[in-house]
Amino acid sequence: MAATDRTALGPLVGAIDQGTSSSRFLVFNAKTAELLSHHQVEISQKFPKEGWVEQDPKEILNSVFECVEKTCEKLKQLNINISNIKAIGVTNQRETTVVWDKTTGEPLYNAIVWLDLRTQSTVERLLNRIPGKNKAFSKFKTGLPLSTYFSAVKLRWLLDNVEEIKKAVDDGRAMFGTIDSWLIWSLTGGKNGGIHCTDVTNASRTMLFNIHSLEWDPELCQFFEIPMEILPKVRSSSEIYGLMKSGALTGVPISGCLGDQSAALVGQMCFQDGQAKNTYGTGCFLLCNTGQKSVFSEHGLITTIAYKLGRDKPVCYALEGSVAIAGAVVRWLRDNLGIAKSSQEVEKLAAEVGTSYGVYFVPAFSGLYAPYWEPSARGIICGLTQFTNKKHIAFAALEAVCFQTREILDAMNKDCGIPLSQLQVDGGMTNNKILMQLQADILCIPVVKPSMPETTALGAAMAAGAAEGVGVWSLNPGDWTAVTSERFEPQLNPEESEFRYARWKKAVLKSMGWETAEASSNGDTSIFSSLPLGLFIMSSMVMLIGAKYVSG
Repeated sequence: MAATDRTALGPLVGAIDQGTSSSRFLVFNAKTAELLSHHQVEISQKFPKEGWVEQDPKEILNSVFECVEKTCEKLKQLNINISNIKAIGVTNQRETTVVWDKTTGEPLYNAIVWLDLRTQSTVERLLNRIPGKNKAFSKFKTGLPLSTYFSAVKLRWLLDNVEEIKKAVDDGRAMFGTIDSWLIWSLTGGKNGGIHCTDVTNASRTMLFNIHSLEWDPELCQFFEIPMEILPKVRSSSEIYGLMKSGALTGVPISGCLGDQSAALVGQMCFQDGQAKNTYGTGCFLLCNTGQKSVFSEHGLITTIAYKLGRDKPVCYALEGSVAIAGAVVRWLRDNLGIAKSSQEVEKLAAEVGTSYGVYFVPAFSGLYAPYWEPSARGIICGLTQFTNKKHIAFAALEAVCFQTREILDAMNKDCGIPLSQLQVDGGMTNNKILMQLQADILCIPVVKPSMPETTALGAAMAAGAAEGVGVWSLNPGDWTAVTSERFEPQLNPEESEFRYARWKKAVLKSMGWETAEASSNGDTSIFSSLPLGLFIMSSMVMLIGAKYVSG
């Protein structure tokens, strides 16, 4: 569409998409769902200790401001009037935990990212207080197992270990939130009247929220020893929370909020029971809409809130399978091993061999999530021979993403009773055609990718545009033309697929039981760490002299 034609565009809706790797701001046409412009800023991650993952909340906030301003500049260059932006939606990385001072507006510690493992000892301590050490003790209230993944244990760690946060809680200055709460509070005025809220989808990832009563649960807050006054107010996913208080979009309402995986479910128009999507981002998340009925898994999946699209609208639930490491494994190959300079190069390396040649990669960098919930697991690469090279490892890394998805899909098919006939996919990794074809081969069903892959941001925009008081976006599927998509059909012999999957399961078993809470908290466990320094130096000199004597 030419820029001159766009001057007559109808209402527009913006979406803040704050992910683990980057922040983005995207603007859509509310009548056609066309993406008009966007800007993206990469976010740095900090790893202060092994298993710790943090981000700077101020960097996250500033990156969002930058994305909004740069996108507005791009729209002006396209001769599009930014006054047509009628609403803004927020979608975010879930579980990541922030505590800040409401009087200064400053974070009291770095954000603890959902991937972080420091709370393993906290989980162990809490388990000791539960009869039978039952990880599923709150399953029927929260839908979640007790795990390092969810926000309550991260918040408990902060209260136990950060003196500044303890003091701020005692003084009545502390506010807790997931990333959506931190952004909405900051964007609607911050210390000068910012709105402290979250939506039901993000609240359902904290382990403090009753997914049936749709309220913070006093018994769970008491169990985790979390003061309820620091929690945000829980709202629906589609209503006006407040107005932007600064920047190019001052005065525009923020009226949509969904955790990223719920946003992708909405963006893929999975409004019917049994419809499912898989998002390939830093992690990998398969959600199946179960409608107004909460289904509890017998096979390692979690029950979560899918969305509540309006204050007076019913809440809908989903079964979810979560994989911690998907796109993150490609980033690891690039940044840690240096075997590729970009994700495109990883795809190229994998394409050149077309097989892992018997190599299996279990990227359990943060333990294993669904369906195992095994924090003791660690990443392994097995099946190596002298023939193995970096191309085989690149292929095995992509294959690992597909195998993990297969494990979740198998569990979901057992829980739902009706196997999926195809898988709808979205997220940054779906641009990798090798990965998508591999996924179809390993699942033995077609994989369907929409031509517009920004479904997470689209879902947030839909929720914002449909909110009462905005009303510029229809959520009726009949009002939309059919979405064009790319389809990947299985090409691998099913027997070969099953053989490779069985080998993968064998590798997963070998990855388990590597770590304990005691070992991870003590840091370095090498043999030399237990030797006194003088003895270590003395033994090294004796070995050196002995070696010279033998060679002499």
